[in-house]
Amino acid sequence: MLPLSILVLHGPNLNLLGQREPGIYGSLTLEEINRLLAAEAQKLTAKVTPLQSNHEGVLIDTIHGALGQHEGIIINAGAYTHTSVALRDAIAAVNLPTVEVHLSNIYRREDFRHHSYIAPVVIGQISGFGVQSYLLGLQALVNHLRLKN
Repeated sequence: MLPLSILVLHGPNLNLLGQREPGIYGSLTLEEINRLLAAEAQKLTAKVTPLQSNHEGVLIDTIHGALGQHEGIIINAGAYTHTSVALRDAIAAVNLPTVEVHLSNIYRREDFRHHSYIAPVVIGQISGFGVQSYLLGLQALVNHLRLKN
């Protein structure tokens, strides 16, 4: 079985994980989350390529560049989840199976976080389980891709 290639996108402020509001986002750093994802991917015969950016255009360009490079995408768009039609359109344009993840339960937070522009164009959304949201998202995406082929 050939390894699947999965792009993992981390949006704005996620570079501050571990120090940013640990009561909401947990105490793990982004580097630690990426290591856990890589270990889980290896178990699933997959490979993850993580990228974090605070810049919407970088995330969009990376989504565009995923065509022909990756079989699927996991995205935690951070605050762009609630504001970016451009990210939504980029995901729709490349038409790669994508899973939206969030460390916190966005529906138990401020009202403005309850709406996701991304949710309508992804295969699923997982939120509220801390780092497990990423791992569950990876498992779900790999399973989806394996069943599709």
